[in-house]
Amino acid sequence: MFDWWFRIKFWKRVLLGFVLGALAGWAFGKDAEVWFGPLGDLYVTLISMIAVPLVFFAVINAVASLSGKQSIAALAGRTFLWFALTAVLAVGVGLMFGWLLQPGSGVGQLRMAADYTPKDVPGAVDMLLNLVPANPFQALGGAATAKLADGTKVLVPRSGTVLQVIFFAGLVGFAMVKLGDKVAGVRKLVGEASELMIQVTRYVLEFTPLGTFGLIAALVGGYGFEQLRPLLSFVVALYLACAFHIVVVYSGLLLAHGLNPLKFFRGAAPAMEVAFVASSSFAALPASLRSATHNLGVDRDYAGFAVPLGATIKMDGCGAIYPALAAVFISQYAGIELSLAQYLIIALASVLGSFGTAGVPGTAVIMATVVLSAAGLPLETIGYLYAIDRVLDMMRTMTNVTGQVLVPVLVARETGMLDRTTYDAAPTNLGVREGDAAEQP
Repeated sequence: MFDWWFRIKFWKRVLLGFVLGALAGWAFGKDAEVWFGPLGDLYVTLISMIAVPLVFFAVINAVASLSGKQSIAALAGRTFLWFALTAVLAVGVGLMFGWLLQPGSGVGQLRMAADYTPKDVPGAVDMLLNLVPANPFQALGGAATAKLADGTKVLVPRSGTVLQVIFFAGLVGFAMVKLGDKVAGVRKLVGEASELMIQVTRYVLEFTPLGTFGLIAALVGGYGFEQLRPLLSFVVALYLACAFHIVVVYSGLLLAHGLNPLKFFRGAAPAMEVAFVASSSFAALPASLRSATHNLGVDRDYAGFAVPLGATIKMDGCGAIYPALAAVFISQYAGIELSLAQYLIIALASVLGSFGTAGVPGTAVIMATVVLSAAGLPLETIGYLYAIDRVLDMMRTMTNVTGQVLVPVLVARETGMLDRTTYDAAPTNLGVREGDAAEQP
């Protein structure tokens, strides 16, 4: 009955949902939040339902399987290295666009967001201790939904974080390797559970176009242009900086590895779309995993380890470009001349902080707080940008997720774990239908 709908490429269906949602939001105004917002809420809830068990079984299966293929320590080290290198490049992009576009000059008097409250930055020791779950079952229930000040429903860590789930799952995977044939039945069961969650993920991803429609309709209907106008220069600067990082920097890294960037963006497009509309790396995680493996040919076991890890600590948009650009913007707005030492402090704090604040709700605002504090800039001024944070978060998150898919592709290419036939075919449907594996774009 709906065969015609499923014959349309996945990314085209999501794009259609985006366009129709924007039109509905414009036509219905504030009523769009009431009429269409529940569709977006339902989609976010569905993602919340599958994300943690998907990560849990994928990581156990990955650690248990990778032990016979590659050195897990070597793979992890190479992955972390690329996380750090791309973060450094992202900070450079943020500083460059802040210096070139001068978004904080001539802005006029800004008003602080009424709902902004200063963020408490966890100490380094607290963040390290938080990696280990006191109760793994509580950590597995750590994904919750919450509403932002504008009513948007998002995923946030509740009693635990994704890093805690990864830590526990990794420990279980190493234990399975150590015990070998003694737990052959458990190993088989975990593999089957991982396959089961992949199939459930396919079903949930089919709801993405409708979820996109609801999320965008509610956003467009609830946001007025008047709210954006005072900070339009900053919005433009952030979007251009993120676009430059995705198109130019990421493409350069792919070309340096002998990979066609257009193929990468085709394969990663579904995850990028979900990230943009949902504004959550965690919400995009199922699509990111499917994009990396089904569309781009990354070894499934390696992707099961690297992509969830990237979703928690790989934040080129939120943790690198945004805080660097925000620091430059605020210095310009406040009339403070930044010294070379302050620029270096901003760069260092952005790179290190993006790893250190992993799993903390409101990562972008936390990161901006860390960077401003390190550079000696007035912290309260971050409240000016908070009023438009939802609009900024769309592009920041899409940048995050693109990087979270990119790094596993680069590492897989370097270690012989990339299927070039799949990569060069670059399908776009995420395998959501039976037989999609052989489907050509």
